[in-house]
Amino acid sequence: MQGIRVEGLVKRFGARTAVEGLSFEVRPGEVFGLLGPNGAGKTTTVRMLTGLLTPTAGSASVCGVSLPLRTDDDGVRLRRQVGLLTEQPGLYDRLTARENLEFFMRLNEVDGGSAWKLASALLERFELKGREDEPVGGFSKGMRQKLAIVRALVHSPEVVFLDEPTSGLDPQSGRVVRDAIAELAKEGRTMVLCSHNLPEVERLCTRVAVIKNTLRTVASLEELRREGLALDVQLEGDAAGYAGALATLPFTVGHLAEGSRLRVMLDREAQAPDVITCLVRAGARVHSAHRAARPLEEAYLELVREEVGS
Repeated sequence: MQGIRVEGLVKRFGARTAVEGLSFEVRPGEVFGLLGPNGAGKTTTVRMLTGLLTPTAGSASVCGVSLPLRTDDDGVRLRRQVGLLTEQPGLYDRLTARENLEFFMRLNEVDGGSAWKLASALLERFELKGREDEPVGGFSKGMRQKLAIVRALVHSPEVVFLDEPTSGLDPQSGRVVRDAIAELAKEGRTMVLCSHNLPEVERLCTRVAVIKNTLRTVASLEELRREGLALDVQLEGDAAGYAGALATLPFTVGHLAEGSRLRVMLDREAQAPDVITCLVRAGARVHSAHRAARPLEEAYLELVREEVGS
């Protein structure tokens, strides 16, 4: 099993630079998150790594295949090793689910017998068994999304790129897809997840890359959470009534009040006693206070704040 290596990847469209100098590695068998706001270059990066776009500069290796592609044979090898779920499923409405999958098998020159055996198992896993011979045009958005995931897996790829895999799915179907992603990773497949669903990323991914045209960071979720300090303070009564007192502190403090709990973001741990003193002076009764890992959302927004203008 081989993963992904990206070194100084650049993609320009005329005068516009979509991706600038990306470098990161994805280990075999891990679920890796690719995060960034709209227009950050995530889809462009995936298209380069799947051979659909030629990089302007830099290089990459996916499953041992070097990019940019050098020969047609390299392109065939890459297609056989890579599965891709795009944001738009791209299925043929007039064809049945079976016909869509068989067409994709022929394009990838995989054995129809063994591939269809796998397809049947995947259709059952994604709750589509028994719907194989129905035209896809009659499928719901969620059913189409799950069929597109089956199509991305039917040729047993080593690396799978998933762009918003639970988009349009109801909670039960979303859980089926998340469980399948985790199981596929346990089987040794490398999964790259592009998503704006940060709770989903927290549930599935071991590491993430945050990009906004250029790389902002590559880190484990634990490392991202440790980069900031959150102080959870449990108060008596409504915490929102005491949050305004924090404005008197000499340092800038972000905070979130939920019921009787007040979460305060700090730059340094040494600021924690000042927060407690400030709240007590304002008349708050403090029941407890402890350090807490900040949510991925807060770490993510801090990394992209300058770019999105927040």
